[in-house]
Amino acid sequence: MSKPKHFLTLSDLTSDELRGIIGRANELKAQQREGVAHARYPGKVLAMLFAKASTRTRVSFEVGMRQLGGSALFLSSADTQLGRGEPVEDTARVLSSMVDLVMIRTHDHSSVERFAQFASVPVINGLTDDYHPCQLLADMQTWFEHRGDIKGRRVCWLGDGNNMCHSYINAARLLDFELVVACPDGYQPASQLVSENSDRVRIVHDAKEAVQGADLLVTDVWASMGQEDEQKERSAAMAPYQLNRELLAMAQPDALYMHCLPAHRDEEISSELMAAPETVIWDEAENRLHAQKALIEFLLG
Repeated sequence: MSKPKHFLTLSDLTSDELRGIIGRANELKAQQREGVAHARYPGKVLAMLFAKASTRTRVSFEVGMRQLGGSALFLSSADTQLGRGEPVEDTARVLSSMVDLVMIRTHDHSSVERFAQFASVPVINGLTDDYHPCQLLADMQTWFEHRGDIKGRRVCWLGDGNNMCHSYINAARLLDFELVVACPDGYQPASQLVSENSDRVRIVHDAKEAVQGADLLVTDVWASMGQEDEQKERSAAMAPYQLNRELLAMAQPDALYMHCLPAHRDEEISSELMAAPETVIWDEAENRLHAQKALIEFLLG
């Protein structure tokens, strides 16, 4: 029996596969808008394991499976034997004998890797502390939808060098764009990941310098889940990196800006930009649904 295809980081895809998923996501979005049914997977079941809270991840996967003709099971850590100390590999073997895909949203990235090692069905990383590849599918779909291919463009990441930033580094390599990471000293992304992609990624500590010539500006909350006790310290360090009209004006005249949500308005992004008529943030949020349907198709074949 051949090993299943997993999606733990964007690096599990080739550049062509990533572009193919993005293109297919936009096709599925058009079909959905036109009322064209695409229930290609009747009877297929996605198990969703959540150790971290979620709005967009849960709803998009659950609705996506229903639109594809299948169904989804929501399982919190308290609902499974994982919460009582069952080894990850045991849960992986048992659960994947009963369902067709597994999506995991948890803290430790190594837990997802270990689950995938022992699973007999595709495993999707719905978010870990290190990577958030499903969100990058939606972000890139949104860019392609509004601006075409991102190859050769300049993207500026503002704020914490977190899991989203790490996934943007992977996207820069696969889709051949330049990534400028604007962050305070001490909040840089993983040094090894930056070093491995030094031809695509550079770190800048001056936000105004970093946004010069950028085609896309992206940010995220300053304190991720589990870092709430650091909120005050992080807010003080990252205040100069707020995505606002002043910084946007220093980028390219037609620059887009994104936020994966949930947003803390007037912290990492201004209320003005969240409410602006030209924002694509709401397209970006909706595209989680379409990008993940395209991903599910890719993994199921």
